[in-house]
Amino acid sequence: MLVFSSATMQLLFLSLPASPQVLFLITPVLFSSFFLLLVLLLLLSIHQWQHPKDKRLPPGSLGWPYIGETLKLYTENPNSFFANRQQRYGDIFKTHILGCPCVMISNPEAARTVLVTQAQLFKPTYPPSKEKLIGPEALFFHQGAYHSRLKKLVQAAFLPSAIRGSVSEIEQIVLKFLPTWENTTINTLQEMKRFAFDVAMISAFGHKQDLEMTEIKQRYQCLEKGYNSMPFDLPGTSFHKAMKARKLLNGTLRRLIQDRRDNKKQGGGLLGSLLGAKNQKVDQLSDSQIADNVIGVIFAAHDTTASVLTWVVKYLHDNGDLLEAVTREQEGIQRKIIEANRKLTWDDTRHMPLTTRVIQETLRTASILSFTFREAVQDVEFDGYYIPKGWKVLPLFRTIHHCADFFPQPEKFDPSRFQVPPRPNTFMPFGSGVHSCPGSEPAKLEMLVLLHHLTTRYRWQVVGDEDGIQYGPFPVPKRGLPVNVTPRKIKRA
Repeated sequence: MLVFSSATMQLLFLSLPASPQVLFLITPVLFSSFFLLLVLLLLLSIHQWQHPKDKRLPPGSLGWPYIGETLKLYTENPNSFFANRQQRYGDIFKTHILGCPCVMISNPEAARTVLVTQAQLFKPTYPPSKEKLIGPEALFFHQGAYHSRLKKLVQAAFLPSAIRGSVSEIEQIVLKFLPTWENTTINTLQEMKRFAFDVAMISAFGHKQDLEMTEIKQRYQCLEKGYNSMPFDLPGTSFHKAMKARKLLNGTLRRLIQDRRDNKKQGGGLLGSLLGAKNQKVDQLSDSQIADNVIGVIFAAHDTTASVLTWVVKYLHDNGDLLEAVTREQEGIQRKIIEANRKLTWDDTRHMPLTTRVIQETLRTASILSFTFREAVQDVEFDGYYIPKGWKVLPLFRTIHHCADFFPQPEKFDPSRFQVPPRPNTFMPFGSGVHSCPGSEPAKLEMLVLLHHLTTRYRWQVVGDEDGIQYGPFPVPKRGLPVNVTPRKIKRA
């Protein structure tokens, strides 16, 4: 690529005629011509970089230089964006979004190749701004031994044996939240975010809540506001405020970590698991490693779960017969709880087959995680095509989940389809392979506990008739799904 340094630019202008009159007359013309030449050379170099000779790239369009097809992606329905190109080019096609040349994949077998069987050739990748806000030592930014060790620790904190005791704590949060919704109009997404955050704090820090929790919550909320903003680290911008909050949050977490180390009380949750981590090579994880991974788990557990729950509320509202069937299932469990004079238990949540299928179908239909980013670590020959080193590779979960070959009538909300397990590699709501989400079980648990009490105690009506989807960044119903919640009228025998 041809690059002009500032010194070269100065030399070019210094070589122009010295006469002020001549400069006045010809400088604009020369400058315009030079600028045009520079642009043409830049376009040519980009074209040559994006179209290597004698190599067969996947079909598709890279759009405009740098901008690519980003504007198209963000100004039309993403489903249409993906479907139109799949129909035109096939299951593997190239495009250019967010400043990066990309290969998009909507074939289950090819997706498995990228995520599982040849995962070593495609590293996880995130924008640098995201890494700064979450923390560069978080689990999902890494591969290899460090990633493997961390994932085992995170999974250990979220095994059924570790989280089954959390049911009562989650239930207490539910019973605190739901009465505040009575006889009022709520923004479902925002309320679900509040709920999911409180549950995430239990997952991260254990049952015992330290005094720092309020401070952590305030810092995190500021951090979250800047996460999806433009990454301009300038005073007054959301990103700048988020970066400042991240530094303060790091200090709070380090004090909490040091306090637990000094008191030799590791506590529960992910923090306890990370504090107790030791092996032969490394005595313990550093404070920054622990802090980054705690923040990372809160990020992973917060927005996504809240978005799924928002869609569950909508789908149950739109399918009255299904809502009543789920209610009957939950009432059966409720009767057993009352008869035994006890609270909801882990075993109860294992006997909610219909409610579980509703969650599965919501994960498929809404496809909160529309795709995931990988990056080719070297030039790769892939399914008959060439993927250059550094190109992004995006398995399209949403497209696979909405493929009629795997899920007949894909736009229909039909939980009964999950009475039979889906074909391998066609249902990946939590990703797949070594970088799949380790928190899937806690997420499903908190959804089941909430739905148990919501369906047996309340009914809700969507306010307004506006339908559609908004992205921020995850797909959610328009305006966060405002609903009016009222206590349920229970029919007496």
